[in-house]
Amino acid sequence: MSISQDTKELNSYIENKVDIDSVASFKGNEHIIKLKLNFDINKMRQALDEVKANSEFKTAASGFHALAMTQRKDSSVKSDNDLVGRFYTRENDSYEEVAKDELVDETQFSELVEVFKGTYFETVHNELCARYPIGRVRILEKDSYNCNSWHRDPEPRIHIPIYTNPGALFIVNHHCTHLPADGSVYFTDTRGYHTALNGGPESRTHLVATLAYPEYHP
Repeated sequence: MSISQDTKELNSYIENKVDIDSVASFKGNEHIIKLKLNFDINKMRQALDEVKANSEFKTAASGFHALAMTQRKDSSVKSDNDLVGRFYTRENDSYEEVAKDELVDETQFSELVEVFKGTYFETVHNELCARYPIGRVRILEKDSYNCNSWHRDPEPRIHIPIYTNPGALFIVNHHCTHLPADGSVYFTDTRGYHTALNGGPESRTHLVATLAYPEYHP
């Protein structure tokens, strides 16, 4: 192409209308789906205050904190790996996939941690378990201006945002969207490569439930 054609091409892009509104709402696809189920966000926030008054988050990675909501029936068996579990990633320009950490048997995590009993989270857990095969459930907090690794999980997840901001985004297989904290429940197919990032000035807190299906092998 000539210089004038290159200039004309770029100018045509400059003249396009830029969408600055829909980014503050949910835009799903086959990898991130808003389910019909809905919970009371105010009750969830109140319950989180109750839980935080009696327990502390553990740092699972830099800027990423976790609080276990479920445990094995034999609660004496605990591991720091339970907060993270198996994931797959590609670490360098070889693009070869590698497995990280140990595989967790999600079906064992059927008992609610004591501090969550009697709170609204128990209702949430019961409603989820009545509908889906639920494994580990964790409250995950992400610091401001922080991003997770690019990875995939053995199983999909359910996300329920409790606190968020417009700069908190979820990305699966390059589809990016914001998940509002309004009581909505989202299916996230984290068997695909994904990340969560918080580009906003406030921390982001989600309830994240693993769906205890057999490990996905592509």
